[in-house]
Amino acid sequence: MSAHANAAELVSVIECPRDAWQGLTEMIPSAYKAAYLKELVLAGFRHIDAVSFVSPKHVKQMADSEEVMAKFNASLPTNIEPPEIIGIVVNEKGLERALATPGVTTIGYPYSISAYFRRANANMSRGESRALVETLNKETKAANRGLVIYISMAFGNPYDEPWGPELVEETLEWLKDIRIKTVSLADTAGNATPEVVADVFIRANEHVAGLELGAHLHGHPENAEAKILAAYQAGCRRFDGALTGLGGCPFAADELVGNIRTEDILVAVKKAGGDTGIEASRLGKVLAMTNEIRTKYAHAPIAN
Repeated sequence: MSAHANAAELVSVIECPRDAWQGLTEMIPSAYKAAYLKELVLAGFRHIDAVSFVSPKHVKQMADSEEVMAKFNASLPTNIEPPEIIGIVVNEKGLERALATPGVTTIGYPYSISAYFRRANANMSRGESRALVETLNKETKAANRGLVIYISMAFGNPYDEPWGPELVEETLEWLKDIRIKTVSLADTAGNATPEVVADVFIRANEHVAGLELGAHLHGHPENAEAKILAAYQAGCRRFDGALTGLGGCPFAADELVGNIRTEDILVAVKKAGGDTGIEASRLGKVLAMTNEIRTKYAHAPIAN
């Protein structure tokens, strides 16, 4: 690594195959999922949003999370340090499954500031959702696991509900008060502009210092770099992405808006002077596997 790269500010990139796969109706074999996670680690990814512990009735693609993790754990070479593995939960039953699954180091929970989306995604009231966050915080600390809270619809929503940066700020203040350390702001429906992304991050950092704030952005490739740079220049040093931009939240809107491409994150962060620790030259095999998933299980065109 060059001296310039050593001096660059470190940026965490969280690769999100779970988000890429969850809406696919064609089942990806458990062994293939595990092999894919292994290739991500070999390519240099240290943070992976890999599995979720939700009802298979609603997200059947994730019904095999325990099996995937068992196969993945067994496949990792002994000389490689295991990565951070994030497992998404939406209730206490999911939390129990996640905590009982070896290799899951961090629990993730999507907390929505949209009442409509909260009902669609988790069938909870605001009070019920906040009570669950406090339970997750207590139980993950007791189990020595990490916790990341995603604020869904952090940059607006398509449901004609009241929205503004002050809703994000109020939620962040509450999360900080209960000692949550890591929060990712999610552009769930992919409708944020770079200007809104910048405004939300600037105001959040001004009002709630001390939290690790990340960006989980959705959108189309043509506006991805502008959103990424807007978040970076506003102080964000944690980005979620999915190789080739596959996936997105199936509960967010009628049109499934894809994840921001990890490739775009790597390019934009490098352009801005940051260092992700991930070299694009090492992505060949896992990109080939991603495009195989696109053609065999997503029936989507191969990504350029």
